[in-house]
Amino acid sequence: MIITVTMNPAIDKTVQVKQLQTGALNRLEQVEQDAGGKGINVSKTIASLGGESIACGFLGLEGSEQIVSTLQKADILCDFVMVDGRTRTNLKVMEEDGTLTELNEPGMYVSKEAVEQLKSKLISYANEHSIFVLSGSIPKGVETTMYGELITLLQEKKAKVFLDADGILLQEAIGRKPDFVKPNEKELQQLFGENKEASEALLIHYAVKLIDMGIPMFSISRGADGALFYIEGKLYQCPGLKVELKSSVGAGDAMVAAFAYALDQNLSTLDCVKLAMATSAGAVSTIGTKPPAKELVMKLKEQVEILQIEV
Repeated sequence: MIITVTMNPAIDKTVQVKQLQTGALNRLEQVEQDAGGKGINVSKTIASLGGESIACGFLGLEGSEQIVSTLQKADILCDFVMVDGRTRTNLKVMEEDGTLTELNEPGMYVSKEAVEQLKSKLISYANEHSIFVLSGSIPKGVETTMYGELITLLQEKKAKVFLDADGILLQEAIGRKPDFVKPNEKELQQLFGENKEASEALLIHYAVKLIDMGIPMFSISRGADGALFYIEGKLYQCPGLKVELKSSVGAGDAMVAAFAYALDQNLSTLDCVKLAMATSAGAVSTIGTKPPAKELVMKLKEQVEILQIEV
């Protein structure tokens, strides 16, 4: 069973404009609104692939109806800790050339009692057959060590733990050796305190660093240029797939979702990689945070190229 954890869920409002003009009137061409937050996006994508997950985390007592309704319509089980406050709304502005501007609200305050309640809830799901996906930001009141603590607690119960976070959250947690991480190049530069010119050689350099840290599985996303994957002691490179760009929002979440689903289904190493690449590319071709259709994913999966890299 896959359990997704969204500490800071949101209503995602995605709008499209030809070109964003700051300090001026902008007329919106299209508006999409959906339940969001990285873990929730993972659950939605798993459902679209035909899998099951339990969506956990925190929800504000105000404004959470749309999130719960969206998940229930997709037959996704919900087991959130409800807290005082309003679930945030995030505005994502997509321009015609693919430029994305995100305006994210901070979210509600979460008490220590609610934090302990969530920890207990998650531990109750943990066993050797469960995969946890910890992803996204945290709300006020939650310590930056939360993900690291959860990794230790859940792995003690023999569960696998996926981590998709950045900044201080990634720095605090990666030393606990999660079973899978999905950083991008910018996040790795922050993690290792470097500011170097982007190159394929640099990404392989970062991959080796992650391997040396004892991370057993990871993907390094490169946007339109594809991704690197490390699984079962081997490093693979996948070029990006050519798809029509409608929104890059949620592409990374789709990659994590597909990898977790493939692992849960005991698919082969190469099928895990192919499904992750195809699902991420499919997500780019949808508007907002809507997951790609399974039919599209299966079609794109046939186009994935995999090259093993010696390290």
